[in-house]
Amino acid sequence: MESNKATITVKTSVNADINKVWDYWTKPEHIMNWNFASDEWCCPKAENNLKPNGKFSWRMEAKDGSMGFDFEGTYDKIIDKELISYKMGDGRNVEIEFAQSGDNVLITETFDAEGTNADEQQRAGWQAILENFKKYVESEI
Repeated sequence: MESNKATITVKTSVNADINKVWDYWTKPEHIMNWNFASDEWCCPKAENNLKPNGKFSWRMEAKDGSMGFDFEGTYDKIIDKELISYKMGDGRNVEIEFAQSGDNVLITETFDAEGTNADEQQRAGWQAILENFKKYVESEI
């Protein structure tokens, strides 16, 4: 079994300005439209108290009702339109950086591996959610 100290990083570049990217990443009405890895899943509920020590909870479910879970955590640090750092319910850390570069925003998400599933499987899942975010933002003109 791998150590929980391993970290995994996923990235994407979104063709939008930082204000739109930040709003779509942080507002519950938007989170519910992108926070899942495939079309077989959905996010029917999202609560987000974006401030240090604020909590979030995003419900992720298979559309067929076969499974689901609450993705929850507590924010450590927020730098408006630059950085979100939080601790997941299981104690693992996540850091998300947002950087405007011309007409795009580079999003870099680094998280502690969970030590149960293969790192590549975790990377693929988180990358799929990030790509779903990109698709949602870029389709909302």
